Amino acid sequence: MNTLLIAEHNNETLADATVKAVTAAAQMGGECHVLVAGSGCAAVADQAAKLDGVAKVLLADDGQYEKQLAEPMAALVVGMADNYATIASPASTNGKNFMPRIAALLDCSQISDITAVIDANSFERPIYAGNAIQTVKVTEAKKAVTIRSTAFQAAGNGGSASVEAAGAADNPGLSEFVNEELTKSDRPELTSAKVVVSGGRGMQSGDNFPMLEKVADKLGAAVGASRAAVDAGFVPNDYQVGQTGKVVAPELYIAVGISGAIQHLAGMKDSKVIVAINKDEEAPIFQVADYGLVADLFTAVPELEEELGKAGL
Repeated sequence: MNTLLIAEHNNETLADATVKAVTAAAQMGGECHVLVAGSGCAAVADQAAKLDGVAKVLLADDGQYEKQLAEPMAALVVGMADNYATIASPASTNGKNFMPRIAALLDCSQISDITAVIDANSFERPIYAGNAIQTVKVTEAKKAVTIRSTAFQAAGNGGSASVEAAGAADNPGLSEFVNEELTKSDRPELTSAKVVVSGGRGMQSGDNFPMLEKVADKLGAAVGASRAAVDAGFVPNDYQVGQTGKVVAPELYIAVGISGAIQHLAGMKDSKVIVAINKDEEAPIFQVADYGLVADLFTAVPELEEELGKAGL
């Protein structure tokens, strides 16, 4: 039986999370089919068709799928689920919204946040804030899976899958989109940025975060924060990296004034290179850091900005 991967996108561009999730879905047995559900999203389907490992793209282009609300998305997926042993999606905000409903309607198990595919029915997923890895084997004929995309490499662009139209399902009419307020920024989105500069409680105040933003701008980086900094009101919730925030795995993660609680480490320890700046040499963050600097951040960060300027950044 084949695998159906529900694409994450903004109706214009395929999300990086989906490109990486294809790598996982292609290992789950049978062919990997990608469902692109949205409004005016034909370009997204064309992008998905070019990914290695994708055998077919199903395009459901209808106004009710523009914001991927849980109820209409679940109705659509359940209507085509008979052809698939596995229904999968990235473990994104949208995926975490509609996948539990899909699993409930199909009366099947959901395996969340997988980080490795052992075989078509066996997966690995982190538990206890990432301090242990659980191996899950599913014996049911059908399963729902969310994929922690930061754990997988992006699929290549050598594919040439066909794109087929998929008819819209009846809208249950249980919810409707009202409005959204999006944070506007010229910086990269936190979960897809190649470089992330994060601040913690050691920043002392939200007024000090512009110091990190200057470094981030020179590096083309996103700005993040620990839960302690968010809870203290230094920065908005969408900056939060960690178990209860966003999971990131950039090429470079710079942690400034972050002690390294396990909840924060769960959201960033898969970063390729971790740099920590903290005046407490016993801070847990140094246990996972590739490079550590024991220093006062209010001295070290301006010096870092100055050196980046000298380097032409």
